[in-house]
Amino acid sequence: MKVLLTKDVKGVGKTGEIKDVADGYGKNFLIGKGLALAATHEILKKYESDQRKKTANDAAEIERLNAIKTTLASIKVVITKKLGDTGHLFGSVTKDEISHALQEQHGIEIDKKELEAKHGIKTVGMHDLDLKLGHGIHAILHVEIKGE
Repeated sequence: MKVLLTKDVKGVGKTGEIKDVADGYGKNFLIGKGLALAATHEILKKYESDQRKKTANDAAEIERLNAIKTTLASIKVVITKKLGDTGHLFGSVTKDEISHALQEQHGIEIDKKELEAKHGIKTVGMHDLDLKLGHGIHAILHVEIKGE
């Protein structure tokens, strides 16, 4: 029996591979547990079509992320925080504050989980943060912290 694997199966193959397996193993285990589909002509055509759509969507997403990356390289986010008597910030600037300021000032929506600050921002001045946008694309966000 030929099956199209929908998930990786140890000892059988990886997702998307067509494998020839024993009838009972294919019907009862692989198909029964949702790990594979019977490799009929219609299912194979649908799978290939889905893969082409996924590839096109990924290409569009990568293009969009690269556009965001170039935009982020040319802008600066300014955040004003209260200073203490010694000239240091009260607390630190959080990822949530940076994400919110970027949305307010430039209309770019970035999830705070994409921001990577190796250590909290606790000083006034310019800081460069790394953004993990996805698909292996990293961008640098320039953040200026001002005291009031």
